[in-house]
Amino acid sequence: MRVDDTAESATPKRVTKRRIQTRERLLDAALLVFAEEGFGRSTVEQICERAGYTRGAFYSNFASLDELFLAMWEQRSAQMLIDVREADVATRAKQQGPVTLEEMTAALLEAIPVDDRWYRITAEFTAHALRNPSLKRVMAARENSILATILPLVEAGLAGVGRRATDTQALGRALVAVHDGTTVQCLMEPEGDTVRRARTNLFVSVLRNYSEEV
Repeated sequence: MRVDDTAESATPKRVTKRRIQTRERLLDAALLVFAEEGFGRSTVEQICERAGYTRGAFYSNFASLDELFLAMWEQRSAQMLIDVREADVATRAKQQGPVTLEEMTAALLEAIPVDDRWYRITAEFTAHALRNPSLKRVMAARENSILATILPLVEAGLAGVGRRATDTQALGRALVAVHDGTTVQCLMEPEGDTVRRARTNLFVSVLRNYSEEV
């Protein structure tokens, strides 16, 4: 059963509870469609059908599939940052006593899980963005913004284990590189405990090599 949202499309800038719910349902539906069909083969019609809305509902919320993906990315990034903050290694160290670098790393990695569905979507969208200079600039700016937000949390975690970063920017880029590379390895061997342990050990090595004891 489809829902006619012509009233929403007539007032696209009005933020109502119904509008928020429509947007969330479209984002949820898009995640499923992108994962099943691939970003490049997905259509507005498929997403609307999955969500139970008309095209009018889609275009009252998003100008394009690109814009919808960026909204989805922003939503997931915000949740990831919440999860990283909740890991709060520095506070845990104060409350429970000394925390090791390995324990800190494990806590942070729990907040940034390996997600097969999301990786497939982002990998396809990244390839799409590399062919679109303006979109590539938007993605680069957002990546930098996320990194700028998460690095202070990593530094706070290091402080909780008695360390400080020696080159914060280099640390951030190294962590991104390790995350991206080891994510692929983990997805290729989803049942491989050895691969996941190696992923944790690599993160520990990067954090140790780009920091020093205080």
